[in-house]
Amino acid sequence: MQRSTLTQLAMVLGIAIALLAVLVWLPTYYGASDVKLFSTALYTAIAAMGLNLLTGYSGQVSIGHGAFYGIGAYTTAILMKDHDWNFFATLPVAALIALVVGAFVGFPALRVKGLYLALITLGLAALFPDIVNKYVKGTGGTVLVQPQARQLPTAPDWWPDKLNAPDQYRYVIVLVGALVMFVLMANLVRSRFGRSIVAVRDHEAAAASVGINLAAAKVTVFALSALYAGLAGSFSVLINGLANTSRIETFTISIEFLVAVVIGGTATLLGPLVGAWVFVFLQDWTQTAFDNEVASPAIFGIALILLMYVLPDGLVGGAKRLWGAVKRRPRHETLQPAPT
Repeated sequence: MQRSTLTQLAMVLGIAIALLAVLVWLPTYYGASDVKLFSTALYTAIAAMGLNLLTGYSGQVSIGHGAFYGIGAYTTAILMKDHDWNFFATLPVAALIALVVGAFVGFPALRVKGLYLALITLGLAALFPDIVNKYVKGTGGTVLVQPQARQLPTAPDWWPDKLNAPDQYRYVIVLVGALVMFVLMANLVRSRFGRSIVAVRDHEAAAASVGINLAAAKVTVFALSALYAGLAGSFSVLINGLANTSRIETFTISIEFLVAVVIGGTATLLGPLVGAWVFVFLQDWTQTAFDNEVASPAIFGIALILLMYVLPDGLVGGAKRLWGAVKRRPRHETLQPAPT
């Protein structure tokens, strides 16, 4: 292996260790409200990773992932509240249900794509709250399902900060979940399946000619993307302590996931993580600094427009372009005097 490659690997590893150290340190320094915001950014990143797999790597458009998020949230909340399940035991069930529903929703992608597929997923987002209203009976006859506080995971006795233990412990749970899902995603996009979905995105006819099963690839990537969103919904119950939805909220969450992907940069591994953190904190800053129902969304929208104008391919995409320009910069050699 060349020395330059070893240097790059060492640099990437060092940056990864430093970032992980910062993420672990954050909840020990900040208060409960900030830790909750960090946790929100983490489970938003999980959903954004799934949507990026579908939209960035596979080229299929979805604006209905709020429904898959809701499926995960309600599955976890109902199993905990009505059946006294442990939170961790609900995760595989929520993931499986979201996976199956995502596979069924993915079948229309075999015939339609682009804006037509976006409209189908939009219909899913519109239909999901009606299904919840019909079949879910939560607190006070509403669709709000709230597990009891004792049913949520509690920090072990050895946890050092007893005062902030619940928020810190739940943050660490979501952090571990996000890291696991990131590693799985990194391996997935670099696998043969990952290369096949990129081939389908770039040219379906060429992909089919080399033996790629278009139908299987499209349905599978839709199902996996839904699984990520479902797990994000489950983690939201851990952080917020409830599952609740409305038609407007389902639409809003779906758009938020897409915005996080675009901010970070589509078809990049780090893009959804970076985009989720920037989105969550930018939204929180505008709501705090401009405490007005009209001004806050307007400032937030303007900030997004400016960001996309400066970095049309997202933060990670822009960083890659900058790094590429630095590497391509010609090196000026020192001119030696001619021999006499």
